[in-house]
Amino acid sequence: MTIIFQNQQSQPKQRIALISVHGDPAIEIGKEEAGGQNVYVRQVGKALAEQGWQVDMFTRKVSPEQEDVVEHSPGCRTVRLAAGPVDFIPRDEIFDHAPEFVQQFLAFQSREAATYPLVHTNYWISSWVGMELKKHQPLVQVHTYHSLGAVKYRSVSQIPMIAATRLAVEKSCLESAERIVATSPQEKEHMRSLVSTQGAIDVIPCGTDVERFGAISRQSARTKLGIDPNKKVILYVGRFDPRKGIETLVRAVGQSSLRSSADLQLIIGGGSRPGQSDGIERDRIEGIVAELGLTEITEFPGRLADDALAIYYAAADVCVVPSHYEPFGLVAIEAMASQTPVVASDVGGLQFTVVPEETGLLAPPKDAAAFAAAIDRILADPEWQQQLGQAARTRMVDKFSWRGVAAQLSDLYTRLLTEQPTAAPKELSA
Repeated sequence: MTIIFQNQQSQPKQRIALISVHGDPAIEIGKEEAGGQNVYVRQVGKALAEQGWQVDMFTRKVSPEQEDVVEHSPGCRTVRLAAGPVDFIPRDEIFDHAPEFVQQFLAFQSREAATYPLVHTNYWISSWVGMELKKHQPLVQVHTYHSLGAVKYRSVSQIPMIAATRLAVEKSCLESAERIVATSPQEKEHMRSLVSTQGAIDVIPCGTDVERFGAISRQSARTKLGIDPNKKVILYVGRFDPRKGIETLVRAVGQSSLRSSADLQLIIGGGSRPGQSDGIERDRIEGIVAELGLTEITEFPGRLADDALAIYYAAADVCVVPSHYEPFGLVAIEAMASQTPVVASDVGGLQFTVVPEETGLLAPPKDAAAFAAAIDRILADPEWQQQLGQAARTRMVDKFSWRGVAAQLSDLYTRLLTEQPTAAPKELSA
């Protein structure tokens, strides 16, 4: 194996694979099952390519109309593999098709006459794929969970049938992968306390595009969106999913001491597909909005395209992330990079990204009254709101740029590739 060190920028680095079975890096963000993981894989892949790595990002093809290969930038592309029906499948039903994904990956390697000495897997289904690939060829596996079943299943009322399999795979991956990448100290602690005391873990945060977010002023953003400059704008961005806590936000606005003010405006941005789970959740949220008499002050702009997203963040006075749990929370750092303070749930990675009283405020998840109080505190003090926003922007630029995240991953990959890959783990059955 040829070792190329990071400081040898004039020489090409090795080919690596980022595997994200259910999170397509090339898909429009905001669609069904498209969120933070998709952004993470795409942005990390592009930034790693800028540093000289040859990056192929593997995902599952979900439509005959999708291109098999999408070129993002020199040295970075998405490769879509047909595993199971070429149609949308909810993530809890994808694991049955994981063995076919492995075979399609190996077939792609054969056609391309290329192998990958390192794979960075994302989410538990991809981790199983990575562990299976180790049985066919020597490779280094790096893994990012994005969500831990041991944490998630404590916050949902119905445990899916796949839960036992997921928990077993997550434990095996933690104990066998050459390195686990936790996106926050809180996530690392959860791995140790809830999954396994074995395995090697590094903390490398998610990132954000600090050039794109923060490039437009609040006044200009509101002019573009046609929002009255005197409005107090509360923003939510994300999927329509009960675990995202949108109901908590709506009920918090209903309890706000500023509700009687004609200046209050709530914007709930995110995609929805009629009849699919996110469309059903949007209908439910709209029902709560109507029940609380908030229809006149609430806007549902739908999926926010990449070029519009930065404008909405900049236009808001406060961005709310009311998730029941977030391993990291990309929305929070995107908003803070846009100089918009954040009110977020006091859970997971949000405890790491949001600094209370400095870049925003934290509130207990599902506690509408606490969220209402936090939102009101920020909206009632424009000078403090501005200070929070400025501090948030500074923190993002210093610690959470994608380029900086990719540099840390590049260093990790290079170190691991200098070591002899470990033996393949014991066989796992699908």
